[in-house]
Amino acid sequence: MISAEAVSQNKPSEKKPEIKELNEVLVNGNSTEKRKKEESVNVETVNNSFIQRNLGGSLMQSLQKLPGVKTISIGSGGSKPLIRGLSFNQVIVVENGLKHEGQQWGADHGLEIDQYAVNRVEIIKGPSSFIYGSDAVGGAVNIKPLPLPSQNTFGGSVDLTGKSNNAQFGSSFNLFGRNENWFFDSRVTRMDYGDYRVPTDVVHVYSYAVPLYKNHLRNTAGRELDFHLSTGYSQEHFKSVFYFSNVHTKSGFFANAHGLEPRNVDLELHDKSSRDILMPYQQVNHLKVSNTTSFQFGNHAFETQIGFQNNFRREYSHYVNHGYMPPIYPEEMYAPQDLERQYDKDVWSFSAKDEFRIQNHQITVGSNVVFQQNEIGGWSFLIPAFSQFNAGLFAYDKIELNEKWFLNGAIRYDYGKIKMKSYYDWFQSPVSENNQTELEYLQRSQDLTKTFDSFTWSIGANYNPGKLSLKANLGSSFRMPIAKELASNGVNYHYFRFEKGNPNLNAERSYQLDLGMEWKTQNWTFQFTPFANYFPNFIYLNPTSAHDIYYGAGNQVFEYEQSKVFRYGAELQTRYYFLKSLSAEIGAEYLYSEQKSGSKKGYTLPFSPPPSVLFGLNYEPQISFLKEPYFSVDYRFTAQQNNIVPPEKKTAESHVFNLAFGSKVKTGKQDISINIQIQNLFNTKYLNHTSFYRLIELPEAGRNIIVSMKIPFSFSR
Repeated sequence: MISAEAVSQNKPSEKKPEIKELNEVLVNGNSTEKRKKEESVNVETVNNSFIQRNLGGSLMQSLQKLPGVKTISIGSGGSKPLIRGLSFNQVIVVENGLKHEGQQWGADHGLEIDQYAVNRVEIIKGPSSFIYGSDAVGGAVNIKPLPLPSQNTFGGSVDLTGKSNNAQFGSSFNLFGRNENWFFDSRVTRMDYGDYRVPTDVVHVYSYAVPLYKNHLRNTAGRELDFHLSTGYSQEHFKSVFYFSNVHTKSGFFANAHGLEPRNVDLELHDKSSRDILMPYQQVNHLKVSNTTSFQFGNHAFETQIGFQNNFRREYSHYVNHGYMPPIYPEEMYAPQDLERQYDKDVWSFSAKDEFRIQNHQITVGSNVVFQQNEIGGWSFLIPAFSQFNAGLFAYDKIELNEKWFLNGAIRYDYGKIKMKSYYDWFQSPVSENNQTELEYLQRSQDLTKTFDSFTWSIGANYNPGKLSLKANLGSSFRMPIAKELASNGVNYHYFRFEKGNPNLNAERSYQLDLGMEWKTQNWTFQFTPFANYFPNFIYLNPTSAHDIYYGAGNQVFEYEQSKVFRYGAELQTRYYFLKSLSAEIGAEYLYSEQKSGSKKGYTLPFSPPPSVLFGLNYEPQISFLKEPYFSVDYRFTAQQNNIVPPEKKTAESHVFNLAFGSKVKTGKQDISINIQIQNLFNTKYLNHTSFYRLIELPEAGRNIIVSMKIPFSFSR
């Protein structure tokens, strides 16, 4: 299931292509195995081949075959990572060394990442603050840079994808080239998809029955256009890479599950076409620009990175007066009538590190500085505009005692400051005081400045006696509260609830013990990774008995609070080869979490994934006219989730089968890759406890046939 090999997507030169490709596999594979044996954090690595074989609607949906990795999915084209039950601002995503900064606090906000541009992904399960600073309390998804093109090459590839469930058509065109030292690698991706289908004709949105036309979730269609370019200069002891990307998406929100009146939807208009995008919908543009420069000087390997990001998100919806909003939208308003919310986020970052050896010590020291500014717009308010500054210093030491024993230790200091701006309603509301009622512009947020700092640490050990590898790591992490947790004060129309921040929140802290055992023989691999985790002050959104009277139809008020939380769990992966071409695999995961204090003492945490087991059978025959053919079938059993926190509902068990097969077809000097998947083979109706739409008891997508093809090409230089 999980390949340790990382195969470059760039083709080598025509001279001895098979030998050069084999060398790359050996080098990358060995480096991955070497890292797992020498570093005490739990890391899973997958390559481009794994992503192609498990292609989903988004990058994270393509990775959730890994135990311990799930997604909070938002329709068929967006999702965010969930690692061991933690997500949002508790898990970070790093692309080409740059921490991805969007509006990751929103459950309906997916990642702005083009999965066709991803070559290799490292997933760190557990605290990673000593590496990345704040927000990495649950883990990290590290999207590694593409390997540089081979010298004196020019080529590329075309990726084509079709999906039956939402009638998606996708294409991605890659072009790269290099002489002796100068290189470039570019990609353009385009996707177009319609409303996706579920195996039911009626869903219930908070007790209101919503009929579905031909099983389609109306208004979940979308478009995506992405562009990537990396270019630079490389020689033996120096490399400088400039990276530019722009990801633009437009996607609809399920029309019957947005706003305060889910029943007031023009069904005739929405059901005319499954490919149009009507209101409500969102448009997101994410721009990244960075430079990474590395050079060697004696025993030192230096690396610096400077980056800029802009995340521009707009959410559109018909204006409907809620509470005391005027029935007719004022012509003189500063925002367009249909612009419900707007977020415009700029992020500047700089980091530097130095890696060197002293005897048997491999030491890395470094620092990073990040400044971000988030402006808001639209006629609806949820979070205030804010600016934020973060800086960190760290030192990491890996000690090689002998061939079998390695010790790891790290320490980090972080400082953060967040400044939130005041906000007043643009309309007046009646306020009663001393038996008198006056109209006032209510204040939704105040000028507020908060500072946080923290020391985090990590210690670990690895022991590798022959075929057995053992590891243990104990570490701490911290996370600054975000603007939404400190100062939100508005209706979340995707959840039909009123959310209120808490300006008195402290920084979230976490302590975690990770263990790992791996056994490898010629025919059998076994990996077991248990963990235990304690939060003395976990931040969560708590439902209260209060109801909003100003901004909607009496929505329940949810307030941010902190409580002690204890969590533990484990992942198991094993694979056995009956024959050289026939193997079976099992991937299992278990997680338990419990709040130890606060008003929800004794309850679990929201979106806690239930236990699940994946059984897979893989057949890789030798066929003369094909290269690396494979056939696989897997069955995932997911247990019922009865351990919930109100107002969540219990989720029944599910049984889902998937089928996949594919091969590389030899065509001269190039190999065309063809992969076919049938997801949810029997069109099973089931709920995913970690899905955003599970809150309205919306089942997962029905049967989906995915066909993808990769056509490489190259020219002689």
